[in-house]
Amino acid sequence: MKGCTPERQGSARALRVRRLLRPLCPEGMVAGAVFFAFSLTPSLLPRSYAVQGLLSGLSFAAGYGVGVAGVLLWRYLQLPRARTRVRRVLRTIAAAATALLCLASLWHAAHWQNSIRRLLGMEELSGFQPVLLVLIGALLFVLVLGLARLFAWVWRRLSSRLGRYVPARLARLLAAGLSVFVFWTTLNGLFYRFLLKAADRSFQALDALIDDELPRPAGPEQTGSSASRIAWEDLGRQGREFVARGPSAADLSAFFGRPVTAPIRVYVGLNSADNPEARAQLALEELIRAGGFQRSLLLLVTPTGTGWVDPASQATVEYLHRGDLATVAAQYSYLSSPLALLTQGDYGAEMARALFARIYGHWRSLPKDSRPRLFLHGLSLGSLNSDLSFDVFDVVEDPFDGALWSGPPYRHGTWRRATRERDPGSPAWLPIFRGGSVVRFMNQTTGLREGTGTWGNFRIAFLQYASDPITFFDPKSAWRMPDWMREPRGPDVSPALRWFPVVTMLQLATDMMAGTAPKGFGHEYAPLHYIDAWLAVTEPEGWTDAELQRLRALFHENEPRAGGR
Repeated sequence: MKGCTPERQGSARALRVRRLLRPLCPEGMVAGAVFFAFSLTPSLLPRSYAVQGLLSGLSFAAGYGVGVAGVLLWRYLQLPRARTRVRRVLRTIAAAATALLCLASLWHAAHWQNSIRRLLGMEELSGFQPVLLVLIGALLFVLVLGLARLFAWVWRRLSSRLGRYVPARLARLLAAGLSVFVFWTTLNGLFYRFLLKAADRSFQALDALIDDELPRPAGPEQTGSSASRIAWEDLGRQGREFVARGPSAADLSAFFGRPVTAPIRVYVGLNSADNPEARAQLALEELIRAGGFQRSLLLLVTPTGTGWVDPASQATVEYLHRGDLATVAAQYSYLSSPLALLTQGDYGAEMARALFARIYGHWRSLPKDSRPRLFLHGLSLGSLNSDLSFDVFDVVEDPFDGALWSGPPYRHGTWRRATRERDPGSPAWLPIFRGGSVVRFMNQTTGLREGTGTWGNFRIAFLQYASDPITFFDPKSAWRMPDWMREPRGPDVSPALRWFPVVTMLQLATDMMAGTAPKGFGHEYAPLHYIDAWLAVTEPEGWTDAELQRLRALFHENEPRAGGR
């Protein structure tokens, strides 16, 4: 403050400090307490107390912001304001109401969480830690409040400076835009420079880690063997797991009681070639070398962000087709799916398109009566990129045979259209689309055989659970109730779940990032449901009911290993 006396400068600094440390808004406190209570109610998946604390703190901050915004709107409209003495009384009442509402909701929190756990067949919480939950939530609220007040301080400073040169209203508008730019640039830079770089280094180191107990492929047809065009070290952690952990010829022969050939698994790691086009070409060459196009079924799998291919989906289809199957996949990232989607979303789709173009192009050049049937598969982010891998106009003259997509994210284009344009009377969590002639849906209780029409030769199937937040998260749930919450609900969705503005969206986002569920619920897809899905989509021959029961028992007793996503 040029030209001001030291006393005035000190007074101005004291005023700024008081603004940063000013008492909490009573209206905001009450609204925050309401949002806090909402956040403790059931959503799709159970939450730990630590995760619940983060969610509740963020919800309280959101409610507080809504209350403050209401007060600012009241003042802007120049409506009557309470006197100072009345304000003090209201602040006391608001503090008491906030405390009582928070305590009452905390009293029911364990019961609400256990209602979900019972529905999913999980053990109920034996103890609850409300003090730690409140502490975590309070710390997060203070952090968000501090950032909000810092933003307001920057906005006021910029408004004051700009007000010397332009009209006051224009100065405030320009200051708001500049403040948003400054904060976004700073936080974005901090996120990418420190957090993402740290995550990148961690996942890269994990991807390069070679498990000494993992058997290196010895068969000449196996990717990573001495005869392979792809080095074992370049496959990445998930690629090595994929090519080494599949069922062997001995495993299949023991189950079927006769000699059976091992399935072919081709995988190209992120370090196997410099770019998507080169990796796709390498995958095609490796698939040809291994004899993949001589098998009766060819499966093009798009992995998740880390390069993981779900063992439950892969091993089941290999057993169903008695090993007469070849699978090809290519890694596009070593980050987890949320980070890959955030930072490398286009790259995953680019890799999927390049691989599909190479594999489909060669497959199409083969005689129709001798080439394998071609199917696509992907889980989660893999299903999204698999959907983006082809253009219907490029395949309409000679279509491949179909696709099975499990746990599709809400951004999945084909899923969104089929759900939005579903037949009247079918629920959003299990739609029927145009009678099921091309696209069908299944969950734990309803298979792909359901449909009012005949399923054609080209088949698209979605395996999804109504309790999967990856599939049913939608930012629009912040201001409107999603269709899947309407009656009748899915069999694994709590009847106690209610829609609340803003909070429901935060709950679903938390479920998506940190929710937990056993196999067969949420985003954990069970082998038994994959068996039913692959059986309906690919229709393998020669299976009796008794053999299918043996297969289901095999996978029920020997759960495939989980992996990173």
